[in-house]
Amino acid sequence: MAVRIRHAGRYRAIAMALMRHGFGYMVEELGLYHLLSLPRRLVTQEVHESLTLGERIRRVLEDLGPTFVKLGQLASTRSDLLPDSIIQELVKLQDHVPPFSADTARSIVEQELDQHVDEIFQSFEYKPLAAASIGQVHRAVLHDGVTVAVKIQRPGVLRTMSRDLEILRDLCALAERRMDWAKQYGLSRMADEFSRSLLGELDYSQEGRNAEKIAGQLEQHEAIYIPEIYWDYSSTRVLTMEYVEGITLNRRQELLDKGVKLKVVAQQLVETMLSQVFIHGFFHADPHPGNVMLMENGKLALIDFGMVGRLSDQMREQLSALIIALMRKNTEAMVRAILKLGVIPENADRAALHNDVDRLRDEYYDVPFNQVSIGKALNDLFGIARKHRLVIPPDLAILGKTMLTMEGVVGNLDPSFSIVQMAEPFGKRLAKERFTGSRIQRKLWDGVADLAESLIELPAQARQLSALVSSGKLKVEVGLPELQTLQRKLDRIGNRLSFSIVLLAFSIIMVGLIIGSAMRGDPSHLWDFPTVEIGAVVALLMFLWLLFSIFKSGRF
Repeated sequence: MAVRIRHAGRYRAIAMALMRHGFGYMVEELGLYHLLSLPRRLVTQEVHESLTLGERIRRVLEDLGPTFVKLGQLASTRSDLLPDSIIQELVKLQDHVPPFSADTARSIVEQELDQHVDEIFQSFEYKPLAAASIGQVHRAVLHDGVTVAVKIQRPGVLRTMSRDLEILRDLCALAERRMDWAKQYGLSRMADEFSRSLLGELDYSQEGRNAEKIAGQLEQHEAIYIPEIYWDYSSTRVLTMEYVEGITLNRRQELLDKGVKLKVVAQQLVETMLSQVFIHGFFHADPHPGNVMLMENGKLALIDFGMVGRLSDQMREQLSALIIALMRKNTEAMVRAILKLGVIPENADRAALHNDVDRLRDEYYDVPFNQVSIGKALNDLFGIARKHRLVIPPDLAILGKTMLTMEGVVGNLDPSFSIVQMAEPFGKRLAKERFTGSRIQRKLWDGVADLAESLIELPAQARQLSALVSSGKLKVEVGLPELQTLQRKLDRIGNRLSFSIVLLAFSIIMVGLIIGSAMRGDPSHLWDFPTVEIGAVVALLMFLWLLFSIFKSGRF
């Protein structure tokens, strides 16, 4: 509630945008009328029957500004979460933000680098080369004559986006409490993922480290060039990198006019991306034509490393198994790979999942090998995962969008080029590496290390468990085996109680007999029988047995 009071004006703007584009029912269900005292007469619903759901969502995001536009762009990579009709609209989102002033750019550079602009650069062009919602890029020349591109973060963007993301997380949590579908889709988890990705893009030093890491991975690829980062002139809000000139890959005719062999360029780009994905597990996640250009020396330059993807060893192994299974039309292997890649809900219908994968396999059965799209195949599989509510790792979903983007660039260069033919050897290589002696030995060693660590931690965990039991905080669920044990214990307790009652009754009888004998004048014998002696022996034996049973049970 505190966040709603603190940012009441922004909540009102969000509610009004939703109302304008036909999402008034969401405002109603979220309770924003009551929370904000928002008069309905102030808002008009501009619902056009000709607009699709995706178009209305896109318009809401555009109305709400840069933060929500960026979130929409990130969401367009999640075909595992959203249907194609919405994805197609989200990819249309563009940053329509005017550049900030030259004075502001100068002020930010000087504040971040703690030097005057003239001390850093020999020259600085105040008209930006490009402007976006997060920042803009200026060309400059260092005092040693090197031309650089200076990326400057927009003033106040961190504060604005942090506020909007805080509101988004609150609205998602509110939706999960009020709407069943929101809880089923895990909106809060999605909001957290998008927030981490977006805040990561706001850290320019992270982008610089991403560029250097990929440059290290591609050292052996002589046809690829990654611009150098100048750390002495960079910070979290300013990134200075080598300026790269070339022809972007969407200018096909210009490339042809220069005599460029497009098939060779396509092969270089694909090999580079597949090496990042399958071999290193760290890849450039936004290889659109503006971020890939052909330099005068014939090398391909990659720029803008704000969005990257990471795949663990296990994810890469299962991804390679999935591609090989897809190529071999093996449904069982495809299902196994999908299940290992995602998190399976408890109520998942595996038979239905198998049938859906089988139908997907049939779609690709008669498709020529060189016409199969890895990106489309992955997104089709993610659609099945979405249907069965399998949770797919975000980086794997980003990979699907990355592959589609790369296929679009390659298709423009050479429509006959087959990415899948180049991907299969990478997949087979990973499959073989899974069973090499060194890899098996490492997995065994990791297993032994995990087991040893678990054994070392066992005493501490036992003490924690004991403390929970002693404090009464441990909750115990009683199943059938525990119920039988409890029943046996209750039976023993009942038997001991019965024994005690019998002993008491026997004692009372003996007292009565003794009193009767005393009244006859011979307290030691009754009917010429040594009653007292025998009774005392029996009582003593029963008493000793009772004590033995109590001590044996450990509950005195």
